[in-house]
Amino acid sequence: MNLLMVIFGLIAIFAAIGTVQAFKERNILSILFNLVAFVVFGAFVVLTITFQGYPPKLH
Repeated sequence: MNLLMVIFGLIAIFAAIGTVQAFKERNILSILFNLVAFVVFGAFVVLTITFQGYPPKLH
């Protein structure tokens, strides 16, 4: 799960950067997809790290 959280975190960061660029270009569809990707991947990373810790606990 360690590497998965890093990869999903990078995806969320790139989605945030893409959202800013999409606002500059005024591309509505790109804004929508980037925001959805940022929210989904970002929330997954934050909640996983919150509840499992980093590095995750093994039960």
